[in-house]
Amino acid sequence: MTKVLIIEDEPNMVLGLKDSCEYEGYEVAVARNGKEGLEKASAEKPDIILLDVMLPVMSGLDVCRTLRTRGIETPIIMLTARSQETDKVVGLEVGADDYVTKPFSIKELLARVRAHLRRAAKQVGEIENFTFGEVELNFKKYTARKRGEPLELSAREFEILRYLIRHRGEIVTRDQLLDEVWGYESSPITRTVDNHIARLRQKIEPDPSQPRHIITVHRIGYRFIE
Repeated sequence: MTKVLIIEDEPNMVLGLKDSCEYEGYEVAVARNGKEGLEKASAEKPDIILLDVMLPVMSGLDVCRTLRTRGIETPIIMLTARSQETDKVVGLEVGADDYVTKPFSIKELLARVRAHLRRAAKQVGEIENFTFGEVELNFKKYTARKRGEPLELSAREFEILRYLIRHRGEIVTRDQLLDEVWGYESSPITRTVDNHIARLRQKIEPDPSQPRHIITVHRIGYRFIE
C-alpha cells in the first residue's frame, strides 16, 4: 500500500489531509514537528511526503534539506501559508518537488500527489542499480552479485525482481506478474509464477525456506521487502 507521510503541526490540517489520503486508499503516517518528521521519513520510507514549512523544533526547509543531503529522494510536496515567490524558490532549491500555498484545494493536492507517485514509480522502474540484503543488482547491464560474488539470474528473474522492487512493500498478485512480466492478460497457470519465485528465492534469499525478501501472501501473491 502506498504510504503518505504528513509532517504538519496544525491539528485541523492534519485531520483533513489524513482523512483525504486514507479515502484515496493510502496508508498515512503523521509527524507533528520537524525532528519527528525527519526521523519518520528516514525510518518508515514513505512513498511521498507532505511537508509544512513552518514547524516546531525544526523547519520544513531544514527537514527537506537534510533528507536530500542523506540521499533520500522521496517526492516532497511543501505546504505553506507563505505566498512570496522567494519562499517557493528556496523550497525548490533545497530539494522539494512541488509547492502548495494554503489555503489550497484538496482535489488539486491529491492530483499532484498522484502525479508525483506515478513519476516516482517510473523512475524506480528505470533505476540502474538496487541493493538489498546481500544482493546487488544492475538492471541496465543485467548483472547481479551476492556477497560480492557473481550471481546468475535469468532475464525473466531480473524482470520479476524489477517489478517487485517497483512495488516494494505492496502486495503483488500472480495475475499482475503474469500480465507485466510474461505479458499474459489472463492465464490460469499461476504455478508458472510460483515456480519462478521458488527458483529466485534459492538464489537471493539467505535461507530460502524462511524468505526475508520475497514474502508469500497466502492465496494472493507476494510482497517484496528490502
